[in-house]
Amino acid sequence: MVRALLWDNDGVLVDTEQLYFEVTRDVLATTGIVLTNEQYRDLFLVQGRGAWHLCAEQGVPNEAIARLRSTRNDRYTEGLQRGSLALADVEAVLRALHGRYAMGVVTSSRRDHFDLIHERTGFLRYFDFALTAHDVERVKPDPELYLRAVERSGFKATECLAIEDSERGLHAARAAGVPCVVVPTSLTRGCTFEGAERVLERITDVVALLR
Repeated sequence: MVRALLWDNDGVLVDTEQLYFEVTRDVLATTGIVLTNEQYRDLFLVQGRGAWHLCAEQGVPNEAIARLRSTRNDRYTEGLQRGSLALADVEAVLRALHGRYAMGVVTSSRRDHFDLIHERTGFLRYFDFALTAHDVERVKPDPELYLRAVERSGFKATECLAIEDSERGLHAARAAGVPCVVVPTSLTRGCTFEGAERVLERITDVVALLR
């Protein structure tokens, strides 16, 4: 029996993944590196590795890489301030499930970015807790975030259900012993999601599944 729902943030609750890809791609382009959709999906959404090693491989000094990273983060922050990035139907789903399950957000996002995003969504009132990169030493696909989330939920891992959109999130949940369903985005739709309980077409399918 499912007693707690553990939600990924980027790509599940909010439409931030495309923005993150675009600002990362544009910053890398200043060094001559072309980051494709496929590379981004593999490096960020499967491996959880990022792309700064591509700069290092081309001989870009560490100090310059740090400046590039800072520029990317600044541009991403600016993009987040342009308006709500809430995905369609998410609030209706959260409202339908609120009070029926313990609910937490489990994200590899930085805390400042997470807080900025949700200043405009109003979603956090539906959640009992939120864990970000600030709360752990290792982010997804490492299971640490999900292990912490299970502890915070007060239930067993097998009594929790993760809702993810990427392979790295699926791997993190599974490694923590948490069953996981996946709602792919345009960036992740080509992935295999081996080990997922279900691969759903849309976020509203979560409600139907739990019924």
